[in-house]
Amino acid sequence: MVIGAAVLLFIASFLDLYSYSAAGYSGSQSVWDNLGTGLGTYMGAVIGAVLIVLNRCLPQPRKVLGLDLGVVGTAFTILSAWTLFWTLVDVQNGVDAGAGLVLGFIAALILAGAAVAGPLVPALQGALVPAPKPVAPSPYGAQPSAGYGYPGAQGAPQQPYGAQPQQGQPYGSPQPAPAGGAAPQQAAPADFSPFWFAVPVTRPLFAEDGSPAPIAELAPGTWYLAVEQRGATLIAQTQDGRRGVLQDTSGIQRG
Repeated sequence: MVIGAAVLLFIASFLDLYSYSAAGYSGSQSVWDNLGTGLGTYMGAVIGAVLIVLNRCLPQPRKVLGLDLGVVGTAFTILSAWTLFWTLVDVQNGVDAGAGLVLGFIAALILAGAAVAGPLVPALQGALVPAPKPVAPSPYGAQPSAGYGYPGAQGAPQQPYGAQPQQGQPYGSPQPAPAGGAAPQQAAPADFSPFWFAVPVTRPLFAEDGSPAPIAELAPGTWYLAVEQRGATLIAQTQDGRRGVLQDTSGIQRG
């Protein structure tokens, strides 16, 4: 309604404001013959409509100098309707109100009424731009929809796993097993919490008892769950529920 009334007011600005005839002479005066009327009254209401619509399209109401854009726009439309009303009432003798004045007053009155009723009538408070739908989370182990790199941003820089490397040992290098064949058991950090991760290349997953034969292989492009941290290694869980030790954590990407 606000947009339609603003368009009607803009069209009315190009019509005659007054028409007159005297002593066999007739003429008319356009709205734009007086810039105060054309820019101040007609375009002021159109600008007010633009501010109202813009304020409704934004996710959050914006303020200029502490004033809400919608309130400023409503004030413009009310002032325009008030001015055009008295301009129409105060037409001098021998001068007739033109189509631009009559149509402009009707359009300004509708525009002001719609602007005032917008915040008061629930049916007029609907959002002009629908809110974006939330993205559904990917199921466990599913391929990312926008290529490798959770949460789907193509070309996003990979974030390596943030554990501190031990002194004198490169980050993410496999832990040497003791002579007895059992993998070293280290307590998980107190601030550790499970997270999703993906590997850049195929990585073997070893049993927690230190067996040298891998129990599974982690493939790139699939998300796995890190359930525990042991030094520079991770205890990972596959899609079928198997748990094992990921010794090489270099270059993994956290989800």
